[in-house]
Amino acid sequence: MKPKSGSIVAGLGAGLAVLAALGAPPPVRAQDMAGAEATYKDIEATLGAVPGFFKLFPAVGVAGAWAEFKSIQLNPETRLSGKEKELIGLAVAAQIPCTYCIYFHTKAALANGATAEEVKEAVAMAAITRHWSTVLNGMQVDLADFSKQTDELMAMAEKKAAQAGKAK
Repeated sequence: MKPKSGSIVAGLGAGLAVLAALGAPPPVRAQDMAGAEATYKDIEATLGAVPGFFKLFPAVGVAGAWAEFKSIQLNPETRLSGKEKELIGLAVAAQIPCTYCIYFHTKAALANGATAEEVKEAVAMAAITRHWSTVLNGMQVDLADFSKQTDELMAMAEKKAAQAGKAK
């Protein structure tokens, strides 16, 4: 049976054909290793040591992985605080689930000023989100209807908040 045009299976087949046409990836070159060594030095300068998971990462990609980690997760100049980022990381980790990530993000959230109660609340929010996702998806709720109802509820909440502010 031939997959329908535009189907996921047809798209996957086309993607695999492109990858096959490209051939095998190039071998790790000396410059990749030099870039990895420079990255390990930066990691050590930043963290005090190079965690094993960075050493296990392929040399050709470790510079990019570290750049992402450092520029978002460790950057104090982002819009989210370190505490907020780690609580989000914990909530996601609880849902994946990833035991390593749960341990890391819990420790990092606490180190960034989160309380034990905030850690519990982040995990509870992850559970609530998963619960309602299951209900909404399982019941095949129409997204347009849901979006309209959500917009209406938010408008009402905003109006109530404005009225409460005037009453003070």
